[in-house]
Amino acid sequence: MRVLLVSKFYYPRGGDCLAAMRTEALLRENGHQVGVFTMRFPDNVTRPKDCFTTSQVEFSGSVNSRIKAIRRILGLGDVRADFARALSEFRPEVVHLHNVHSYLSPVVARMAHEAGCRVVWTMHDYKLLCPAYTALRRNRPCLDCAADGPGHVLARRCMKGSLAASLAAWLEAERWSVVRLSRWVDTFICPSRFMANAMLRARIPEEKLGVLPNFLPQMPHLTDNRRKYICYIGRISPEKGVDTLLEAVAASGLPLRIAGTGPLADNLRQRYPACENVTWLGAVAPAEAIKIVSEAECAVLPAKWYENNPLSVIEALCAGTPVVAARMGGLPELIDERENGLLVRPDCPEALAGALNDALSRQWNHAGIAAEAQARYAPQAHYQALMRIYN
Repeated sequence: MRVLLVSKFYYPRGGDCLAAMRTEALLRENGHQVGVFTMRFPDNVTRPKDCFTTSQVEFSGSVNSRIKAIRRILGLGDVRADFARALSEFRPEVVHLHNVHSYLSPVVARMAHEAGCRVVWTMHDYKLLCPAYTALRRNRPCLDCAADGPGHVLARRCMKGSLAASLAAWLEAERWSVVRLSRWVDTFICPSRFMANAMLRARIPEEKLGVLPNFLPQMPHLTDNRRKYICYIGRISPEKGVDTLLEAVAASGLPLRIAGTGPLADNLRQRYPACENVTWLGAVAPAEAIKIVSEAECAVLPAKWYENNPLSVIEALCAGTPVVAARMGGLPELIDERENGLLVRPDCPEALAGALNDALSRQWNHAGIAAEAQARYAPQAHYQALMRIYN
């Protein structure tokens, strides 16, 4: 089968990019011919062949740069010609979209459909429900645009608090409505049942929705070297709830290791300078991240937004590490409180501290947690399900 993967960035920028890159490797390992269409960007992984690109756009800088970016949002300019060339030269049977809004354009879905390709789109965020991507308003969950239309993003300046950015997001949502996109996409892949139910609220036909969790290409080794600490590995940003986590451990003295960077990192380090029980590790290599989570007594994800199917939780479970997570979004689908972790009320430091203390005091079956997760998130199981969607 000839499969063209489409992703606006193509380097390990986040879970969406990792999912696209891992899907490429999985398809190649199983004998398929895979091409990639992406925006030219300095950090992209260098590819020897079957890589098609379009020019980089930026939403800051000169007036001309911004005009080009707005044209890209609307599906105008060179992205059409560049994607047409990819379709003509690679001749895919399946076009698999990942994140394409803004820096590419949903116009690629229409073009692939009109070229006779089967079009599959993995939902990594809530862009089709929320023009600002996150389904948050003032750091609180919000799906008003899914119910009433995209006008809220403009009225409330949800996109970065900026009128200009919110206007661009509104234009994009109006231009590429869910109704239009549903005509061109054969299957929307939702990594969680929560995401699938949310897409139903956006009026995507149920028969066009499929649930397929993320997978791990390689499973971590189970270790007996457990150490008495909690770990958080991920982006340090408002929606992740790291501020709630720090408030919880500051009061309780629980040992915490934080690996990652993000817009809140410096602010939070300054707010909690005297917490000797908190170790800030900064950005770590993937191998080091696996070692940290494999040796931890438990991992934590105290999210304030609707997490979809986070790789950080999957990696922890596959390493046999129980997870304390917020009871929201797709997280309850990953956590069985009898077996592999605990769920807690979001944005409540007291409840989180209690759950973390409970997790540290329990005797967990680490081998059992790892065995169940590794079977559930194995690459071949994912591949077989993906083939059913492609066909």
